Amino acid sequence: MAAAAELFAHHGFHGVGIDDIGAAVGISGPALYRHFRSKDAILGEMLGSISHYLLEGGTARAEAGGTPAELLAALVRFHVDFALDHPALITVQERNLANLTDSDRRQVRALQRQYVEVWVQAIRAAVPGLGERQARSAAHAVFGLINSTPYNRHLGDEELVDLLCRLALGALSAAG
Repeated sequence: MAAAAELFAHHGFHGVGIDDIGAAVGISGPALYRHFRSKDAILGEMLGSISHYLLEGGTARAEAGGTPAELLAALVRFHVDFALDHPALITVQERNLANLTDSDRRQVRALQRQYVEVWVQAIRAAVPGLGERQARSAAHAVFGLINSTPYNRHLGDEELVDLLCRLALGALSAAG
């Protein structure tokens, strides 16, 4: 999956064949069919896994307790860490949702909506007076900011983490 993510991120889903993925992991392309029924299934598993991971991580942070500001900071840090640790997955998710099968796309979208709702509730708790639509728009804007990290490597990781967290939290507080 990691090899496929790197290839999809650099060459696009349609620019990569099953033989390319196999070669990247040292096996023949057809040998991948023992693990996945198709290249589409690899993409579906990849994006489904990302969406599950983000939802589970966001939910765990929401359930951990703390003040609304602490929860928001924890969600921001979680998403920043994910984006920095998995830039290829962020790129694939951003560019290839339309390449999913209909059933995989429905599943991924449902998981993504649930993840957004975790953020919406946290934002509304931390930014008094912010309406639901504004909080949802703010969440998506912050995802855009954080998910831009595959293209921004001008700073070291720790400095970039700090900057992204400050920018995201500043943007969310400015939404109020």
